[in-house]
Amino acid sequence: MDEQQQRDLLQRYEPIIRFTHGEEFYPMNAEAYIRACSLWIKRPGEPPQELAPASQVTPETLATFTEDNKNSGVYYLKFTEPLSAAEMAVQALRQRREGEHIAADFQIVKGRLVRVGYLSRVVDGLFRVALLVRGRVPGDAAAAASLGYHTLLAQGHQHVYHGRVVEESGWTVLQYWFFYLYNNWRSRFSGANDHEADWEMISIYLAPDSAGELRPEWVAYASHDYAGDDLRRHWRDPEVEKVDDHPVIYAGAGSHAAYFRAGEYLTKIELNALAPITRTTRQVQRVWKRLMREPDAPTEDAEPVLAIPFVDYARGDGLAIGPGGDEPWAPPMHIDETVGWVRGYRGLWGLYTQDPFAGEDAPAGPMFNRDGTVRRAWYDPVGWAGLDKVSPAAATLELVRRQRQQLVDHRTLLRAQVAEKTAGLRGLDVQATAIRPQAHLRALYTQIRSEIMQQSAAISDLQAEITATDALLESLDRHEAHLLAGGSPPLRVHIQRAHTPAALDRVGSRQVAELWAAISVTVLLVAFVLLFAFNPRFLPVWLVAILALFIFIEASVRGTFTRVVGSFATALAIAAALVLLYEFFWWVVGGAILALAFYILWDNLRELTRSWRA
Repeated sequence: MDEQQQRDLLQRYEPIIRFTHGEEFYPMNAEAYIRACSLWIKRPGEPPQELAPASQVTPETLATFTEDNKNSGVYYLKFTEPLSAAEMAVQALRQRREGEHIAADFQIVKGRLVRVGYLSRVVDGLFRVALLVRGRVPGDAAAAASLGYHTLLAQGHQHVYHGRVVEESGWTVLQYWFFYLYNNWRSRFSGANDHEADWEMISIYLAPDSAGELRPEWVAYASHDYAGDDLRRHWRDPEVEKVDDHPVIYAGAGSHAAYFRAGEYLTKIELNALAPITRTTRQVQRVWKRLMREPDAPTEDAEPVLAIPFVDYARGDGLAIGPGGDEPWAPPMHIDETVGWVRGYRGLWGLYTQDPFAGEDAPAGPMFNRDGTVRRAWYDPVGWAGLDKVSPAAATLELVRRQRQQLVDHRTLLRAQVAEKTAGLRGLDVQATAIRPQAHLRALYTQIRSEIMQQSAAISDLQAEITATDALLESLDRHEAHLLAGGSPPLRVHIQRAHTPAALDRVGSRQVAELWAAISVTVLLVAFVLLFAFNPRFLPVWLVAILALFIFIEASVRGTFTRVVGSFATALAIAAALVLLYEFFWWVVGGAILALAFYILWDNLRELTRSWRA
């Protein structure tokens, strides 16, 4: 497939991106960004050093600078520069005018903190305090990026995507890479982070149909930390909105993450350092549910214990770019390993803030991760979306038939082994029967009996495997008949954790619940300090009492009071039983032995009476 054929294929299925009202940055030509940037390096223990000013950095020369500087360090492009007082004033006036227009249609979602528990609220508070002290994007970077972006737009730049076509494992993958000059999720939409530059991507997976023509079967949208099967949807899945053959993307405001449906998505970010606490807490919860005989929720549905909640606005009520949208796409920028800046530049595409969480550092290019390694989405786009185990539809029927024949052959082999072992087992039984009366062969008899038991167990295992194979063959037969009748495989069984828009009419949206979520952590911490200051001797007792009170208040505002009271009563009952067991341990042991003795006597007498009646 030559480059023009690839371009034609990309344009045939190019997506439509619907943005949220208030979005400021849209997909642009990455090469225009390169030309507007200077190139820097940050070596350990040294201040940043400029390698090339903006006038010297071009897409053609970008990789040569990093090749000529082999010293260890982090390379990064730098677009924004500190604004002057006049520039800040102009930008403030422009944002105020835009803000008045935006405020009429855009509202921050309510109830962000009420959707998580106390510990997550504490972590959220610490995270926001950390923004003040850790390395992060400077406060005027968003304003500088906005001014620079509008300058580029005034020069005639259009909305562009970067397209790539890959053939892998029977699939033809269309990758659409979108470059945004700035991610202002935190500063404009109260999200997790801000950073210069942003690369997002979706993939469409095509395969030949029965006539040999390429048809789309799957589509995968990159979205935050989702990976594998959860990324993709079948082309015929009702969740995949399309206009003709163009899939619709709902982009997160500021974050530019891609979603299948319009809405507001609650994204919970869990810090890696706190993952052991989460695992331990979930294990305790599973043990408790087993003791209480409560249904255990699937692991994929369990939310992180210590998570920072953020809302990603993907309302789709703003600008729409693409076929039939408000503005069209410019011709695609074709990228692959032959493009110099794609393969040759492994540095960051924006300011290197030295953020310990890496959230506010700029990303690397489409081919690389921040550490310079190649992205899996680039070198293995099929496996990245979990399609390495999935066969294209046209090849599925033949694969089913091959699998069936392999199982039939395997079952034939198993039956032959059963026949062989059964013959041997019967021979052993004859030997055991023959030598059983002879006392001097007792040792040999014992050995043969052991072999008989082993052989019998092996035959039982083989018979069980044959039964399981028969059941699998029946399932394959039904699946083959389903495919022959024109049916398709289940569309959503692969999804473990579907990311769906948050329900805004939940209890968490009520004002009382929101107020409590906002003040609860502060009230708890202040109460702890006051108790420690005035009466530290009884601190543990009062702390337990306050925590219990807070739990009941939380349950009341979230509508779970009855369930919490029930769990609390059960816990008190168990604790009381343990105390009584500790205090009267030997009396309990003696009573249990006497109860066992009388039960055995009663059961034996009942059996004896029945035998006399017979």
